[in-house]
Amino acid sequence: MSAKIKNQLKEIMLMAWQFVRRNGYTMAEALKCAWANYKLRTAMASRIVKFYFIKVDGSIREAWGTLASNIVPETKGTDRKANDTVQTYYDTEKADWRCFKRANLIRIA
Repeated sequence: MSAKIKNQLKEIMLMAWQFVRRNGYTMAEALKCAWANYKLRTAMASRIVKFYFIKVDGSIREAWGTLASNIVPETKGTDRKANDTVQTYYDTEKADWRCFKRANLIRIA
């Protein structure tokens, strides 16, 4: 197995364990959610993706987002500490940066 694949699987397992510990997911639920998050981030790296997540207030949000460097505007440095529980993305409908809790991802369309 290549080092790249091992690193990807390690990242997915770490995320899944985080969901189990912090959100009370079963390991099956956690792995499903971790894979969905991994696939979303991978897809957003190259194109605009439609996905759904649960907002903090409990409502479901449909979002169109991307991380593709040819689409997002240039960003300036930030003093913010990275948060591994949220996924940031560039919302192409709002033309601004947004984020959601990774554990609240429902599905990728």
